[in-house]
Amino acid sequence: MVKIVDFSVESWMDAYETQCKYNIAETCAASISIDHLRELSEDKSREILDQSKILTYGAIRGSDALRNNLARLYSAKTSHPLPADNILTTPGAIAANYLTAYTLVAPGDHVICHYPTYQSLYDVPKQLGAEVSLWKASPENDWLPSIDELRTLIKPNTKLIVINNPNNPTGAVLKKSFLQQIIDIASEHDITIMCDEVYRPLFHSITPLDPEFPPSILSMGYKKTIATGSMSKAYAMAGIRVGWIASRDPEIIEAIANARHYTTISVSQLDEQVAAFALDPNTIHKLLARNIQLAKMNLEIMDKFVLENDDEVSWVKPLAGTTTFLKFQRNGKPVDSADFCKKLLEKTGVLLVPGDLCFGAEWKGWVRAGFVNHTEIVKEGMDKVSQFVRKNLDDVKLADD
Repeated sequence: MVKIVDFSVESWMDAYETQCKYNIAETCAASISIDHLRELSEDKSREILDQSKILTYGAIRGSDALRNNLARLYSAKTSHPLPADNILTTPGAIAANYLTAYTLVAPGDHVICHYPTYQSLYDVPKQLGAEVSLWKASPENDWLPSIDELRTLIKPNTKLIVINNPNNPTGAVLKKSFLQQIIDIASEHDITIMCDEVYRPLFHSITPLDPEFPPSILSMGYKKTIATGSMSKAYAMAGIRVGWIASRDPEIIEAIANARHYTTISVSQLDEQVAAFALDPNTIHKLLARNIQLAKMNLEIMDKFVLENDDEVSWVKPLAGTTTFLKFQRNGKPVDSADFCKKLLEKTGVLLVPGDLCFGAEWKGWVRAGFVNHTEIVKEGMDKVSQFVRKNLDDVKLADD
């Protein structure tokens, strides 16, 4: 039997998400309805759902409309278009990441994983029998890991390098030249790179005009790359449960497609129709503009919160995505982040995520916030957090040494 450890962040959300008044743990851009999606489209006459369509399994690997739209996005600003056949749809990015590891990783393999990050990216390879090395980033280096350290982590049996760009929980970005260095190392050793790009393309604090703006890993010229994504985070539609796996290497796609038969068969035709409509050229620009503007407005709220509480709170300001990591301390010592979050929820109704419980024991005092919920929720919630810090921080335990 596979040993499955507790998936800490999902267990936390499962336990507390329905109890809060201000959900600032949510990692999706404020979710939209189908009616709202229709309003965002420039083609108001086009139906989102074809209700006459017979509800068979549908296209096994994903609908043509959805995969063609995804291929168009991955082919932008590159001289090498990505074929739609190089994309598989999945029930969310969590399934995409799981299937990639399940297909490519075996007992005795070695995996290197960017860290801190979403727990499944490193724990699933462990469950599959691989040795996993954490490639650790630090706030002192703006949440960038060391390229020199990556070189030292490579082993003869290293099968996969896993990165998360933009990063959850920090909101940091691995920029273009940094990605190129990762590719140079991977290509030298013939190692596959998987990049969880679920928060792409929600870039709120770096623009495509910046020469260091990070392209998708699929646009960097290295064949043995895999990108995973979904409609949940940047596209504000977690409820349709649509994700995908894309790769420049058709052999990788075929191997994952074979494994996928055991888990998925196909993704819901209804969900894929909604996703295809959202990613259509008539809709995607307004949808993303809405979410990026929301992120920018709400980031100002977070920035003001940190400035007003700078004796107790520090951070590295995020560049992209929907999350940020905040460090809370009292008299220079980190608080017990789980105790902080529980007492905060009890006193104020604000939900945050404790860093050391959900992202690694070394992140004492760190708390993840998801700041791209509706602006009024974020503003009112962070005002409550400020009040809690001023009135109740002395009641919070300090982290163990």
